[in-house]
Amino acid sequence: MTSSTPPSALSGNPYPGDPYAQQLSGGAGHPTVEHTPNNNHFRQASPLDELGAAAQRIAANVERVLVGKPEVVRIALVTLLAEGHLLVEDVPGVGKTSLAKALARSIDCTVSRIQFTPDLLPSDVTGVSIFNRQTNEFEFRPGPVFANIVVGDEINRASPKTQSALLECMEEEQVTVDGKTYHLEAPFMVIATQNPIEMEGTYALPEAQRDRFTARVSIGYPDPAAELAMVDEHAGHNPLGDLQPVSHAEQVKNLVETVRAVKLSPEIRRYAVELVSTTRRLPEIRIGASPRSTLHLVRAARAQAALSGRDFVVPDDVHAVAVSVLAHRLVLTPEAQAGRRAPADLIRALVQRVPVPQHGGAPRGAR
Repeated sequence: MTSSTPPSALSGNPYPGDPYAQQLSGGAGHPTVEHTPNNNHFRQASPLDELGAAAQRIAANVERVLVGKPEVVRIALVTLLAEGHLLVEDVPGVGKTSLAKALARSIDCTVSRIQFTPDLLPSDVTGVSIFNRQTNEFEFRPGPVFANIVVGDEINRASPKTQSALLECMEEEQVTVDGKTYHLEAPFMVIATQNPIEMEGTYALPEAQRDRFTARVSIGYPDPAAELAMVDEHAGHNPLGDLQPVSHAEQVKNLVETVRAVKLSPEIRRYAVELVSTTRRLPEIRIGASPRSTLHLVRAARAQAALSGRDFVVPDDVHAVAVSVLAHRLVLTPEAQAGRRAPADLIRALVQRVPVPQHGGAPRGAR
C-alpha cells in the first residue's frame, strides 16, 4: 500500500488575500501567479493552491507540538477537510491531547474542551434549559458541544448515557433538548481521545459511536531523534502556549467546499464500495464496515487528493486513508481475537487483494 502524499505534499504558497501569508513567509503576502511560457499569461492561484498553503501552515503549526509524527498530522488534516471527526487512541503520554489542542489552536474559531468522567451528565455536554424567573420562561444554556472544534478528553471514561449525547451532534450537526432542535455552526469537528490499555473504570465506545468517527489514529512512541528534539525544545516551556492561529473558521469552510468539488470517477466509486463491502465477507470479521464508512472513505479520499494538489481522486488516495477510516469499525470474531488478528492488518491485506481500477480514477485528459 502506497501513499500519494510525498513529504512536500503539504507545502504551499501564499494565495491572494491570505491574512496569514506573513506568518508563513516572514514577509508581506503577495498574490501567487503562475507564468505560462507559451502565452505569457499569468494565472491567479486556484482554490487548490489556497488549500495547500493553508494545510501547510496548519501542519507546520501542529508539528511544533507533536514532533516527528507527520502521518498523524496528515490524517488529522484529512479528517478536518472531510468534515469528519477524529478518534485519537493510544497509551498515556504520547501526545493525544496535545494533538487535539494544537489542531484546535491552529484555527481561529470557537473551541471547547470536555473532560469526560464517570459523573458527567448528558446535559453537561449538550446544555440545559433553565427557568428564568424574570421572564417566566425556560432559557436554553448551550453546553460545550456548541463550538467549532470540541476536544473530548478520555471519552471512554464517561458512561454510555453521556457518550450518547454526542451521537446526534456528530451525525447531524444539531442538538435536540426538550423537544427543540439547535443547529451547530460549521465547521464542526469532534476530536476525542481514549486510552485502550487501562480499562478499569472505563466504558467501551459502542459501535454506533465508533462508526461516527471518520478516522482513528494511534500516535505511537517517537523515534529517539524526535524524542531528543522534543526534550530540547519542550523541556523549558509548553509549546502550546506559544501557538498562534494560522487559519480561521471561514477559511476552513472554503477549503471544505474545495474538497467537495474534487472529482470522483465511477471507477473509484465502485472501488470504494467493493473495498467496504468485502469487509463484510471476511471470515475473521463478525461485523464489517457500514455504508456510512463508504461515505467517510470517499470524503477522506477527496481530502487526500486535494492535499496532494489534485482535483481528482486516484486509487492511492483511497489506499492512504483506508486503514484509518475502516479499521476501527470492524468487529472481529472470537477466533480472530484469540489469534491476535489486528483489524488494521486485515484492511492492508484487503487493499492488496481487491483489484485496482484500470482507469486509475483520473478523468480523461488529466495527467
